[in-house]
Amino acid sequence: MSVPRFISVSTVAFAVAIMSLASAAQSTSNIKHVLLISVDGLHALDVSRFVDSHPTSALAELSHHGTTYTNARTPAHTDSFPGLLALVTGGSPVSHGFFYDVSFDRTIFDPTNTTCSGAPGNIMIFDESIDLYNSANVSLDVIDPAKLPRRLLNGKCEPLYPHSALRTNTIFEAVKAAGGHTAWADKHPAYDLVNGPSGKGVDDLFTPEITNVNGFDATVSVVCTVENDQKKVRGIINEIHGLKHDGTPGPRVPALFGMNFQAVSVGQKVAQDNADPSCNQSVGNALRGHPGGYVDGSGKPTDVLAYGLQQTDEALGQMIQALKGQGIYDSTLIIVTAKHGQSPINPVKVNKPGHFANLVAALPDGTTNPAADCNHRRGQLRDWAVRVGPGRRCRAYMVTASKSGECGCGILECQRERALY
Repeated sequence: MSVPRFISVSTVAFAVAIMSLASAAQSTSNIKHVLLISVDGLHALDVSRFVDSHPTSALAELSHHGTTYTNARTPAHTDSFPGLLALVTGGSPVSHGFFYDVSFDRTIFDPTNTTCSGAPGNIMIFDESIDLYNSANVSLDVIDPAKLPRRLLNGKCEPLYPHSALRTNTIFEAVKAAGGHTAWADKHPAYDLVNGPSGKGVDDLFTPEITNVNGFDATVSVVCTVENDQKKVRGIINEIHGLKHDGTPGPRVPALFGMNFQAVSVGQKVAQDNADPSCNQSVGNALRGHPGGYVDGSGKPTDVLAYGLQQTDEALGQMIQALKGQGIYDSTLIIVTAKHGQSPINPVKVNKPGHFANLVAALPDGTTNPAADCNHRRGQLRDWAVRVGPGRRCRAYMVTASKSGECGCGILECQRERALY
């Protein structure tokens, strides 16, 4: 019996990376495809508890004949961008250049500075705010070049796309250079960054927006987030059948493909589930108002988090069945990991008296007492400033905008007529 080939991700995965072949007896030369799955927030403890309590689950199937790394770690600084880039570049913010989706670069210019005039140096924003939206505030799942920071390149002032800001190549570019077909699915169009500096690393990139600015936000509910995840799952299954993510004809099954799950992460973080009526109504009604996170420090999930774990596992099961149906399960290396976790899990350590969220909630209401609200936020809140135009929102609490269009939580001018949310 030969030993299966596994790709070690112990230096970049948070607390678990399950690497699986359909059978330990398969020859290493049989590997034709790699399916990389990142489950945001997933801990080794979550996996062990789930496998123990769900012995017939997809995670249990993979763990029984795969290799489980229970003491893996992300980079010291990790969130969505650095965590994912650790997986697809093998680097850290020192090498790939990203520590968050909002950062600062001394060489770029504001999106409105279309001539790149004056001194460079500007905030670099690559989140949901750079999407192209329709009149109903629904993302078209593409980037709006007019919202991108600008840079001088060969004397020309041009938009800086996320992939162009990346300083290292990606695994997708390496696979393409070897003649492989690639695909990836994630939560924002800004994940164009996985294309790498060439801008062409991913043949089939699918980025259904999860958080529409001034519109529908799936992340207020694990129920709605599961539905966003399912869009990507359907894309993966189409790709397993040799199609593009949207079901149109494709060249072949990707050599490297995968996606990011958000339901577990949202189930961990949401204070109370607040499912929109447009989402699964029966489950939404059952979970609405229920807390997310964990019951205690042992890792027992609340009903909200348990739903996210269950639905994510069922989605993995759908992928496994599709691979088996296409006869490529035995030739596919499956990597289940987490680009970042959430900690601490013990609610006693999370919900402390004087917790920052409680302090914010106790601040005066800007609607009934805007002057007091402004004074409090100017003096007490220290959040990053985000350059936006009037009518755009900041990332956090209600704030106000100055004439220049800058906004920050209580650290800029208070102008009631330009209040942002």
